Amino acid sequence: MQFVIVTGMSGSGKSTAVNVLEDIGYYCVDNMPPELMVKFAEICEQSEGKIDKVAFVADIRGGDLFFKLRDAVADMQKMGVSMKILFLDSSDDAIVRRYKETRRKHPLDELSFGNIRMAIETEREFLRAIRDKVDYYIDTSNTSTAEFKERMYSIFLASDQDAMKIDVRSFGFKYGTMHDADLMFDVRCLPNPFYIPELKLKTGLDKEVSDYVMKFDEAKVLLDKLNDLIDYLLPLYKSEGKAQLVIAFGCTGGKHRSVTFAEAVAKHLRDSGNKIRLEHRDIEKR
Repeated sequence: MQFVIVTGMSGSGKSTAVNVLEDIGYYCVDNMPPELMVKFAEICEQSEGKIDKVAFVADIRGGDLFFKLRDAVADMQKMGVSMKILFLDSSDDAIVRRYKETRRKHPLDELSFGNIRMAIETEREFLRAIRDKVDYYIDTSNTSTAEFKERMYSIFLASDQDAMKIDVRSFGFKYGTMHDADLMFDVRCLPNPFYIPELKLKTGLDKEVSDYVMKFDEAKVLLDKLNDLIDYLLPLYKSEGKAQLVIAFGCTGGKHRSVTFAEAVAKHLRDSGNKIRLEHRDIEKR
């Protein structure tokens, strides 16, 4: 049996996550009191395979009951339950914007006297303990619904549920950093193709751009050292049971140098037998 606990910040996309999990065959229970998770897991184990994939949504809406989540997780682990925790997050500004658009109240609205930013800050503090214990972390701040769903599918639809998923991404610092990156590398130290007229409107997916970036000795040395570092770190992450690794490369606009390095490192990882998901967040932005 496979159990997933979905938690995280209010307004970060848990409803969308549940919809995706339902679409791929999970039995989803929203706002489940953590103390009941263990009993529900026992019921599922007695169902003789009728319920083999379950997703619980547990968050701050549960009030004081939510703070028993860590105990529930520990009890389920003692039972030998195969379980993963998905934590959804988003920037304060994105959450504020979403609440204004939906005109809904934050679960901590009364506690924060109607101050949405105070509510968000309080919720982050409440979630800090569970945040450091999760298997999957997705930041939805700059992610479209389609991109979010695709990321969910890449994590939970794969047959090798226990294999570590590696996401390699490029981004532009001018549009914000990758908040969910485990490893983030700044390649703005390299010569910028943006200032070459014939390369300005192209991207790192074009051979002319990638050839330009990689023709410099400092770029070649940097790529070799980054590949060596990542090769060294992967077994360490795997040995501690990490389920998802996000490697991000940033340049100014997210079109040239970061794309070139993301493509090169992704190829290196694929050639080493790793399963990779490659994404260029800002490549289409003007």
